[in-house]
Amino acid sequence: MILAVDIGNTNIVVGCIDGETICFVERLSTVSTRTELEYAISFKNILELYGIRTDGLDGGIISSVVPPVTGTVKRSMEKILNHEVMVIGPGVKTGLNILMDDPRQVGSDRIVNAVAVVHEYPVPAAIIDMGTATTICIVDGKKNYIGGAIIPGARISADTLTAKTAQLPKISIEPPSRLIGKNTVDCMKSGVFYGNAALLDGMLDRMEEEMGQKLTVIATGGLARSLIPHCRHHIILDDELLLKGLKIIYEKNQQTIF
Repeated sequence: MILAVDIGNTNIVVGCIDGETICFVERLSTVSTRTELEYAISFKNILELYGIRTDGLDGGIISSVVPPVTGTVKRSMEKILNHEVMVIGPGVKTGLNILMDDPRQVGSDRIVNAVAVVHEYPVPAAIIDMGTATTICIVDGKKNYIGGAIIPGARISADTLTAKTAQLPKISIEPPSRLIGKNTVDCMKSGVFYGNAALLDGMLDRMEEEMGQKLTVIATGGLARSLIPHCRHHIILDDELLLKGLKIIYEKNQQTIF
């Protein structure tokens, strides 16, 4: 059994994986000022909530797009696990061929999601990850990671709209009762919520046109569950995609000495 952690700009996704079973998926806020001890207590509390003993864990793995937090989280995990914790980065085997101008610039979360997709879904595929940013990544028919797009996330869009205007209020990211809003809040919700759904449909249409073939589309991330059902494309929702990828990479590197 391993502890798997993904450090994102807004949230830290925490999961425990036992063989083929993902025991839980939880989220913490990403806070750069938190200490090693504070993160260790948070992880230990989550494990205790699910009745998992730290001495029953064989190791841990981290993917991160927040370098200032990575070291703190790694040390906090090692404090409670008493094992070396693997961090996705140079020297870690992923088995993924990355056809980018500079593969080092590809976020570790995007690599991990792609690793999970090539193991679980038909390719070519598009992977939508809806977090602070919305990313769309493409894996071709030969299981190569070939690129994608990075889009301002729905929450960022809504917050920027509020911050840059004098009279528009802060809103929640949820669908209004109707597409054509009858008040300011519903108009904003319609624009942000359905606007993002339409954006994804439009991007997928254009990507399939450029690829010249249909794509299997998989979505994950904090906002995916509420927004993806309102897209017109058939999109598979997989909340556990990133943890599946971390498990695959961990097992692939079992014999590697860090």
